[in-house]
Amino acid sequence: MNDRASNFDETPDPRPPGIPVPAADPSRQVEAARDNAPAALAYGSLYEEPHSAFDPLKYWGLFLKHRWVFLAGTMIALCLGWGITFLTPSIYRASTTIQIDREASKIVDLHDDDARVATISDIQFYQTEYELLKSRSLAESVVADLDLANQPAFLGTSAVSAWTKLRQIIFGGRTEDKTDLEARKNGAIGRVQDGLSVKPIPNSALVRLSFDDPSPSWAQKIVDAFSEAFIKTNLERRYDATAYARNFLQDQLAQIKLKLEQSERELVAYAQKEQIVNLDDKQPPLAAADLLAINSELARVRAERIQNEQLWQQAEATTGLGLPQILADQSIQMLRDKRIGLETDYQDKLKTFKPDFPDMQRLRAQINEIDRQIAAAVAVIKKSIEARYDGSKQQEALLVKQLAENTGQVLDVQSRNIKYTILQREVDTNRTLYAALLQRYKDVGVDGGVGTNNISVVDAAQLPGGRFSPSLSKNLGLALALGLIGSALAVYVLELLDDTFKTPEEVEEALRVAVLGLTPLLSKSMTVEKAIGDPHSALSESFRSVRTALQFSTENGVPKSLLVTSSRPEEGKSTASLALARNFAQLSLKVLLIDADLRKPTLHKALGCDNGVGLSNYLVGDRTSNVFRKTSTPGLIFMASGPLPPNPAELLSGPKLLSLLTFAHQKFDLIILDGPPVVGLSDALLLASVAAGTLMIVGACDTPKNVVKRAMNRLHFARARLIGAMLSKFDARKVGFEYGYGYGYGYSNNYYSYGKDTPKLAPTAGE
Repeated sequence: MNDRASNFDETPDPRPPGIPVPAADPSRQVEAARDNAPAALAYGSLYEEPHSAFDPLKYWGLFLKHRWVFLAGTMIALCLGWGITFLTPSIYRASTTIQIDREASKIVDLHDDDARVATISDIQFYQTEYELLKSRSLAESVVADLDLANQPAFLGTSAVSAWTKLRQIIFGGRTEDKTDLEARKNGAIGRVQDGLSVKPIPNSALVRLSFDDPSPSWAQKIVDAFSEAFIKTNLERRYDATAYARNFLQDQLAQIKLKLEQSERELVAYAQKEQIVNLDDKQPPLAAADLLAINSELARVRAERIQNEQLWQQAEATTGLGLPQILADQSIQMLRDKRIGLETDYQDKLKTFKPDFPDMQRLRAQINEIDRQIAAAVAVIKKSIEARYDGSKQQEALLVKQLAENTGQVLDVQSRNIKYTILQREVDTNRTLYAALLQRYKDVGVDGGVGTNNISVVDAAQLPGGRFSPSLSKNLGLALALGLIGSALAVYVLELLDDTFKTPEEVEEALRVAVLGLTPLLSKSMTVEKAIGDPHSALSESFRSVRTALQFSTENGVPKSLLVTSSRPEEGKSTASLALARNFAQLSLKVLLIDADLRKPTLHKALGCDNGVGLSNYLVGDRTSNVFRKTSTPGLIFMASGPLPPNPAELLSGPKLLSLLTFAHQKFDLIILDGPPVVGLSDALLLASVAAGTLMIVGACDTPKNVVKRAMNRLHFARARLIGAMLSKFDARKVGFEYGYGYGYGYSNNYYSYGKDTPKLAPTAGE
């Protein structure tokens, strides 16, 4: 590999004859190579949006990755749970069940039983009973009934933990000498209240009372004492309420009796003074009855007067023959019929005789006489109508006068009866209230003599057969849950602090660029040169996979010039450049590998070449030295970096680099440039701007995400043709994928070891 190519042009062309060589114009060569990269190779174009659905395998992988954290957390939690259970004193629980029936208050209930309404709701009633069970007064009754203040066996069984006992032994703690009776009583009351628990049974009137104590016998005694004391105090409250009600009703009866007597005396005195005798409210007084009769008669007479007045006005306005009374009169009707006959005879004879004829005069005299009789009869009828009208007017006037007199009398009676009615109502009210209170006083006396109670014991307390707490199973279960939760939080914090790329999915999601492959992390006993030299190693296979992905990265295959770079040093870009160059050379391609890192070159060491002549000589215009070297791999030509220049960025930005690439495009099928890191330097940006494609190397679990993002942003603004990224130094065990959730390389199961024990094919020309 140290032999230099004496004449670069004499290197045989492995391509079949007939493939045209690109044009010799340098500018057209580079532009054509860069234009061959399709628009799909732009920054982020190969990335597909990750699925946001819940992925259980991802969390399973995190669990496998941090399995030791989960194991340590759960073991510590279980040990703590076991220790707490062991060091916590045993507590025994005794329980009893009582029944509390609803009972409405009836002390001042004056209605019927069917109309009684409870003064408080069921919720308020039962909540009141529960609070009474927890009250200090009931606890004092229990302490007094059992004489707990003078029971050393009870006061000495307080739950002292093992830690407290150990502290007393080490630091010489001494037990309190409770000689004060009041202090012992308060301490016993406090323990009794703290140990009691009240639990209502849903949808029933049953309540379960429980008491927790280090002594099972005391737990049974105290909970039974609670139920007995509660029943006793409830009866006492009933008796006290009955006695209070009797005294209250007795005082009220005396007061109401005095008021009733006083109101009756006032009513009788006023009736004597105003001469009111047996006034019955159900029947109206005589004056009021007369007033009603006169008012009714006045209405009738007034209606009759109005009718007569209308008839009289009609009679005065007409001759009278149109009145109904005249038309209905038989004598007038007969006279009119007779006149009609005479008038008809007169008209018939008038055709023969003259009016002066005696018979004609006689007929006329008869007609005139009948007219006089009709007029006289009409006048009589009109006089009768007038007389009826005048009579109705006089009768109306008399009734109006009498109505006014009776109205005054009624008003006088009513004014005198107002106070009488008030006094009578007061008498009736006092009498009703007195009777009701007297009946209630008798009922309370009967109820007070009956010793019934609305509270009863359903199940008496039994001696506890085993401890209630601490429960080893519950504590271990809770400790296990808390350990898992704490471990999960610790893993979350670790993952939050670990700002590096661990999987290809994270690279694609964060950088929005396709991952073309990944390379495994080698073991400490395996070197890079040995792994690459072994064609059956996982590292060699991973680079062959990346080579295949590069062949399909563009429409025209792998880009003519490929820059391999990374965000910072020590990410494996030089190894990737050398491995890819060898893999492409094995495909019978002419490959030029250029060490373009003019600041810290490393490829010459890997190939065993000196770095005396190389890229820097070509960029400064030195054409006397042969900068191209053959390697042990057929078809692979290497250009070292050369002497390190003081101004690498100025050399790379000059036209010599573009000229070199144009010249190399004519002689080689592929140019791979091993560039410097992107962050902090401009060399990689200059190389990416002239290369047809750029491959970003990302170190797994090594490089922070923000550093890689800044590097990608710089490449993007430099208009680099990013064709994808490669994840290097990938360790499946660190990300939890070694147990079935991997990427198909089989790094941990020696999948590629089959080639060591099977016959091999004859080597090809490129191997």
